[in-house]
Amino acid sequence: MACTIIFNIIGFEVKSQSKRKTSGNAPIFSNVLYQGNDQVYKDHPLAENEFYNPILQGCYPDPAITRKGDDYYMVCSSFAMFPGVPIFHSRDLVNWKQIGHVLDRTSQLDVHDTGISAGVYAPSITYNAGNDTFYMITTAFAGGLGNFIVKTKDPLNGWSDPIKLGFDGIDPSLFFDDNGKAYVVHNDAPDAGKEIYKGHRVIKIWEYDVASDKIIAGSDKIIVDGGVDISKKPIWIEAPHIYKKGGRYYLMCAEGGTGGWHSEVIFVSDSPKGPFKPAPNNPILTQRYFANERTNKVAWAGHADLVLGPDNKYYGVFLAIRPNEKDRVNIGRETFILPVDWSGEFPVFENGLVPLAPKLKTPAGIKNRTGQDGFIPNGNFSFAEDFSSEKIDYRWIALRGPREAFIERTKGGLRITPFESNIKQMKPTATLFYRQQHNSFSFTTTMQYKPNSEKDLAGLVCLQSEHFNYVFGITKKDDEYFLILQKNSRKNNGTEVVSTVVANCKVDISNPVQLKVESKGDEYSFSYNTGANGFVNVGGVVSGDILSTNVAGGFTGSLIGLYATSGNDATVSNLQ
Repeated sequence: MACTIIFNIIGFEVKSQSKRKTSGNAPIFSNVLYQGNDQVYKDHPLAENEFYNPILQGCYPDPAITRKGDDYYMVCSSFAMFPGVPIFHSRDLVNWKQIGHVLDRTSQLDVHDTGISAGVYAPSITYNAGNDTFYMITTAFAGGLGNFIVKTKDPLNGWSDPIKLGFDGIDPSLFFDDNGKAYVVHNDAPDAGKEIYKGHRVIKIWEYDVASDKIIAGSDKIIVDGGVDISKKPIWIEAPHIYKKGGRYYLMCAEGGTGGWHSEVIFVSDSPKGPFKPAPNNPILTQRYFANERTNKVAWAGHADLVLGPDNKYYGVFLAIRPNEKDRVNIGRETFILPVDWSGEFPVFENGLVPLAPKLKTPAGIKNRTGQDGFIPNGNFSFAEDFSSEKIDYRWIALRGPREAFIERTKGGLRITPFESNIKQMKPTATLFYRQQHNSFSFTTTMQYKPNSEKDLAGLVCLQSEHFNYVFGITKKDDEYFLILQKNSRKNNGTEVVSTVVANCKVDISNPVQLKVESKGDEYSFSYNTGANGFVNVGGVVSGDILSTNVAGGFTGSLIGLYATSGNDATVSNLQ
C-alpha cells in the first residue's frame, strides 16, 4: 500500500509540474500512421474462409482464455506496461475486440520503479459458473503483490482491487470443479534441498476457498515433479491449467523454457490432486524439431490454454514467435490459435507438431471480419490515429504508470507533457507506446515542438527495454534546433548503458515536422520531412539487433513511442 501511495503522489507531482510548463515545451502529435508490410502476407493471401495466425500480432504473450455462454474472453501478459493485462472478447475465436485492460488503476498495479520485463506475468482468466464470477489470477514482480487475484461479474465493467494470495512461485491458474470445490495450480521451486538440476521446477496445487478468496493452509501438494520424465531433466514445467472431461482431470503445462525447446505437455488423473500420468504422445504442441532455416519460421510455441469452441470443438491459444531474416525476435511473443483434436484420451493440437502455417480455416459458419467493425486487424494492415476521439485507443500504452499523467487532447492533436525522467531510467516516462507488429513496417508521426534548451527533447523512440533503444528527436543547441538519432545499449551485459549519438542535423521547426521510422527486417532507418524536399534520412541504416530479445533479453517485444523528456542526456557536448 505504501508503494501505491508514493506512486500516486509522484503522479500528482508530475501533473502539477506540467501546468507550470509552457505549451511550447510540450510537443503536440497531430497524427500517426503505422503500416505493416511483411512478405508472408503478400505470399499467402486469404481465401474467403480463412484467417491469419497469429491472431494477436506484436507483444501479446502468455494467452489464457475462458468462456461464458457464447462469449470468449482472453488475456495476455503485460509486464511493466500500463494499463496492465489487456483483455479481448470474441464470439467465434476468429474476430476479436479489445475491451480494455484488467489492471487499469494504480491501486491494482504498481510498477513505477521496475524493469520492463518485470511486473505482471502470465495471467490466467477463469469463469466460475457456480457464482457467476470471472477471476483473473497472476503474478506481479513489483509492488509487493506476488500472486493475487482480481474478479468481476462483468469484464466490461471493471475489476476489483487485488486480493493477495499467500504462496510463492509463478503462473497460477484457478480450476472450479463441478462439485463446488476450487483449486489453484502453479509453478514453484522443488522442496528445499531437493533441486536436482538447473531449471528443475514443480507444479503445485492448493485447495481454494471461494467464499473467502484464500488458499486453504496446509492443502498444498506437488502434483508434477520436473516434468513429463524427470530422468531427462526437463526444464521449467510451468503455466499449468486443469480441465475436466469425461469425469477425468487433465493437467496441461508448458515445458522446456520459453525459447527454442518450448512445448506443451498433458497429464491425466482421476483426481485434481493426482497422481497425474503423462500422455504417451507428449509433447502435444511444439516447433522445436525443425530445421532452423525454414520459410516463414514460427518457433517457441507453448504456454497454451484450451477452450471449447462455438462448433463444439476444442481450440488452444498459445504463444510463439516470428523471427526476422537474421533469426532475431523484435516483434516479441505473439498469440496464436489452433484447433485441438480431443477425440481420443488426450488432446493434440492439430498441425501443432509440424511447421506452423500462416493461415487457418475459419470454423464452419464463421466469417472473417478482422480489421472491420472494430475487430482487431491482422496480416498486413494500417493503423491511423489523429487523437480526435474522446477515449484513447486501447492499443496505446505507457510504461510504469498511467498514460493520463502526461497526455492531453488539444485541438491540434495530442500534447505530451515531458517528464524529467528519460527513456533509460526505470521510472515512468512521458512516452505513449504502440507495439511493433510486423518485421517490416513504417511508423510516421507529425509533431509540432519547440524545445527551450538542450535538456528538452521530443520525438520517436524504438524500445526493447530501458537498456536497449533508439531515440529520434528534436532538441536545442545554442539558438539552433537539431534532430538527433541516439543509440542506447547496455555494455557487456553489465549495468552501464552506453549512449551514442549516431547522427544529427539542423532542422527547421517553423512548421510541424514529420518523423518516420521504417524497418525492413533487421534494418531500421529514421527520417524526417519538413515539407520542403520530402523525407530525409538521418544516420543511414542501423541494426535492429538491440531491439531484439536475442540481444536485449527479457520477455517483451519492441515498442514504438511518442516521447518527450526534459531530462535529455544527448547534450550539447555530445552533438557533433
